[in-house]
Amino acid sequence: MVPFALAGMAAWAVAGLVLLLFRDRLVDSGHENWLWICLAGFLWGFPGLAVMMRHDTHRRRRRAAG
Repeated sequence: MVPFALAGMAAWAVAGLVLLLFRDRLVDSGHENWLWICLAGFLWGFPGLAVMMRHDTHRRRRRAAG
């Protein structure tokens, strides 16, 4: 599950970096909040990553015990 969390974080980061290239157009069209949405998506990935790491740890323990 960890690779999925990392891929999601990477996707938000790439989207944010691409949108930075078009920042002036975003501001002109009133969509500057899209950059903040990308930042929030990237930052929310950290708690998601922690949850996925915990999930993977518990799954490994269950498989080892059974």
